[in-house]
Order: sequence, then structure tokens, then C-alpha cells
Amino acid sequence: MNPIETDDAGVWRPHVTVATVVPRDGRFLLVEENVRGRVVLNQPAGHLDPDETLHAAAVRETLEETGWHVTLTCLLGVQQWQSPSGRQFVRFTFAADAIEHDPARPLDDGILRALWLDRDEIATETRRLRSPMVLASVDDWIAGRRLPLDVIRAFVRECGNDAVATPGGTAR
Repeated sequence: MNPIETDDAGVWRPHVTVATVVPRDGRFLLVEENVRGRVVLNQPAGHLDPDETLHAAAVRETLEETGWHVTLTCLLGVQQWQSPSGRQFVRFTFAADAIEHDPARPLDDGILRALWLDRDEIATETRRLRSPMVLASVDDWIAGRRLPLDVIRAFVRECGNDAVATPGGTAR
């Protein structure tokens, strides 16, 4: 067994996730997904994978869940949330420009479709939002909240490299 795993066995950890707000023409890219039998709306989002940077995770999740290639533009913020079941999440929410759509790309399991909604349409779906972070993130974008991507520095071996992560980028 890995000594780090043994030493950390009693340490509690929240779920580390990423999400991407993708605005275009007054609308925002969302996914409709089936989560434990409930159809909900969310930004493209998901868990950080081992040895993956937060930036890369946001780009990857957006592509996997929507078929959209994106380029990150900024960090909107870091949110902490406890679900009704008691699970706790720390979510890094980015904004991105939509670059190109691949409509033939299969979407992740559980994703029913990608759709574009404006802020008012999202607000009318409050009961269907996966978490309060969905509307809060859209409101952060509208309010002009923007943090530079380089406020997050990664010191991980991503894809076998020992380099510091470069913020932004486009998944292809």
C-alpha cells in the first residue's frame, strides 16, 4: 500500500470538482442530466481526475458532456457546497469561450443533452438545478466577476510531464 494512503486514511476530503460557464449571445451552455433518477440542469462539470490540472479538467468535462471545444478565459470563483445528502464539494468554476461544436461526439453517460438557456430561463428552473451553484455561477459571470487563470498554479505530473500547468488552452 502507498505510504501516503496509509498516513492519510483518517483524513476527510471533499469532492473536488470543476465547472465551466460558457456564455454565447446572452445564453449559457448547460447540460440536462440524469442524476440518480432525477433529471437536472447543470453547467458542464465533473470531478478532477488523478494527475490532472483544474484547467484541463474543466476543458475536458465541457467537451465530454457537451461536445463543445472551449478555451478557458478566467476563473469565476471557488464554491463550497453541501448537498442535501451531506456530501461536500469544492468546485472551481471557470468561464470559457465556445470554439467549435462536434455534434457527432457521444456525450458522457447520464447526459441527456446540451442546451443554451438565458439567465431568466435558468432562474425559472430553480427546482431542477443540480445545485445552487449553477445560478450563482451565471450571476457571477453577469456581475463581471473575473479572476485570471494564473491564480491557480498546478504542480502535478499531467500526462507524464513534470511541468507547471499552462492556464487556458483548447481541448482537441
